[in-house]
Amino acid sequence: MPIAAAEQMFVEIGCMTPPGSSLERLNVEVGDSWEKHRVEFEAGIREMLDVPAQAVTVAVSLDGVMVPMRDGDRMGKRARAAEEGKRASGPAGFQEAGCATLSFYDADGNRLETIRLGRMPQSGKPVLKGRLVGKLAAVLARKPGLRVIKVADGARDNWDFLEGNALPEGISVVDFFHAVEHLAAALTSAYGEDSKAFKKRFPVLKRRLRDDPRGVDKVIRSLRHLHDEHPRSKAIARELAYFRRNRERMRYADLRARGLPIGSGVVEAACKSLAMDRMKRSGMRWSQRGGQAVLTFRALIQSGRFQAGWERVVSAYKAHVSLSDNVIPFPGTRA
Repeated sequence: MPIAAAEQMFVEIGCMTPPGSSLERLNVEVGDSWEKHRVEFEAGIREMLDVPAQAVTVAVSLDGVMVPMRDGDRMGKRARAAEEGKRASGPAGFQEAGCATLSFYDADGNRLETIRLGRMPQSGKPVLKGRLVGKLAAVLARKPGLRVIKVADGARDNWDFLEGNALPEGISVVDFFHAVEHLAAALTSAYGEDSKAFKKRFPVLKRRLRDDPRGVDKVIRSLRHLHDEHPRSKAIARELAYFRRNRERMRYADLRARGLPIGSGVVEAACKSLAMDRMKRSGMRWSQRGGQAVLTFRALIQSGRFQAGWERVVSAYKAHVSLSDNVIPFPGTRA
């Protein structure tokens, strides 16, 4: 929780009232302790992993969220833009934190449980991806028959990882709602968002994409005709290429018939609850260390694994103390 809220909680409890500066230092120190022993701690938690008995499918998802960084060079970016005669725009000082999820589904497509992971910004997200690989391997070791499905938006880096050699084979799905946004972008470029033509065609193509077994092929055909009508539109050409590139990841009618998820809402919700709700409040800026402590323990809490994690954190602060047999007490003291 935010430091001010933590201070208020201690006041209400009434036992001790540590100042906010102490709580902030404690947050970073405990996070550092976790990172020092992270590989060992995570291996221990994986050994305790239970897969829901009703689970037949495990969905793997990866996404990112921009967070405001103390060391994000916000002022430097704005100064360089001014020197180049450009207007500063975009989230200067923001960097992308990574979120990942493993979700279990039963035979009817009902989500049973979700494991959440979060890492502060890191080029290529190697630690987050490595943790996701380890978690999935532990899951499949306990229940080898689980069907693996990989769900993400259309970002190429996500798919380079999800369909690469690090993960086992599975069914790949581009998030349906991202696909719909790309469809809307193409039609908006051709007709305008408020036009009658857009309002007529968009819901038809959206339903076709979701419900028709050959929906993606029909949408591609429609966009190809649209591009022929507007050959100079870069937006239509770009969206047509997007659907062609992801054609095999958009078989939504078949996926729904098999009780499989077609959306990445689970990992997007993780991005919101892990990072956005906590780290993007007014005036906040984060260091790598402080932000990682928050993401680590929020992820454990939201995955139902806080107690297992906390027991390992506490163990790092314990030491075995023994007295030798020949201790001689000071005069006047009890042995």
